[in-house]
Amino acid sequence: MVMKRFLLIFLAVILMQNIASAAQTNISFIYINGSNNNDEKMKNWYEEGVKKLHPALKKKFEKNRDTKKWFNAETGIYHINEEPVIFFWGDRSKKDLDFVKRQLDISKALSPTLAYQVRNMLTKYLHDAIWVQKTHNMNPIIDNLNDTVKEEAAKGNEVVLYGYSAGTFVTYNYLLNKLPYLNLEDLFDVVNVSESTRNFIQANPMNNTCISALADANIGVVSSDGHLLLDPSEDFKKNYLNLNASTEKVCAPSGAVKGIVNFASPLVLFYSDAADPDYEFTYYNKLMMEYIIQKGLFWLTVNFREDPLGFPTTRNLTIEELEQVAGVKFESPSGLIYDNSGVWSKRSFMFAHTSYWSARNTFANAVVKSLVKGMRFNYDKDYQMEVLKKDKTREHL
Repeated sequence: MVMKRFLLIFLAVILMQNIASAAQTNISFIYINGSNNNDEKMKNWYEEGVKKLHPALKKKFEKNRDTKKWFNAETGIYHINEEPVIFFWGDRSKKDLDFVKRQLDISKALSPTLAYQVRNMLTKYLHDAIWVQKTHNMNPIIDNLNDTVKEEAAKGNEVVLYGYSAGTFVTYNYLLNKLPYLNLEDLFDVVNVSESTRNFIQANPMNNTCISALADANIGVVSSDGHLLLDPSEDFKKNYLNLNASTEKVCAPSGAVKGIVNFASPLVLFYSDAADPDYEFTYYNKLMMEYIIQKGLFWLTVNFREDPLGFPTTRNLTIEELEQVAGVKFESPSGLIYDNSGVWSKRSFMFAHTSYWSARNTFANAVVKSLVKGMRFNYDKDYQMEVLKKDKTREHL
């Protein structure tokens, strides 16, 4: 009888553990480096910084009750994995940087010392940021990042991407190129295609896809000026029928990405042309933004106010204002885009850009508060009205 009771209790415990495990959401934080992290010394500096920051972020997230909505709305049970996932791309730019440094060495004998020092400083801090923007450099990076996301998804993990400094270029391009926000019928309504091609597309519906899949399936590519260029050959229809396979291969897995946190972000300084109304990327940006809001993702920008490279990404907009910008009506909004670039780090402006690790508790607290405040600003009308009343700059909008 005692043994039978023990076995029943043992089985009950195992069953409860299985139920709890099934209800728990596991989250991996993926950290993406910035510029000037391409030699061994700076790579170690970055990785050591992440290993110090990650426990602080994990603790702040898991202690806050309001973050549960984002990671498991049904039970509120989630677990941030103990180990950070570090995605490092800095070593890829080293070959080009070494070439530039050799050219600098030549100029050292020909230029005044001050001019050489300025060139050297610009090379040190800007080379990688410029290098990674180039499409032929960026695409392999976001492909490899997607491999990492898919590996985490295969383990049952959802992910949050943390982009540091020029790493924000990677997170932005990843969302723009890898999120499956393209509905093919809608897309070809704004692209010049023949009536027979349009009829073929309507007769052969495909899953929503991403920009990267268009290129992988040889359907078309997005040019450097933001326009979609379709393959004019006779193979278009055959390639089109392979699009679902390409979507599965190169797009972000559905539901795997919960959000991104960009910090120390110079994104708008380098991608300001995306705000140009004549630049067609705005069409894809609007679709991406709609996907984020509709699918319950978050895009946070958190900068120390003393950081000279921490640029606000956008003015914080209400859901109604976002609808006006995108020209759409959100059916069931649940995501958010929120900027908090006024965090006091209590560091000198000379060191603020590299102090997110040393001021990790301040930064981690700001990230969690930004998520909670962003949620309230978008979905708590009373809180929203309080914020809007205090924002005098909106009188000039």
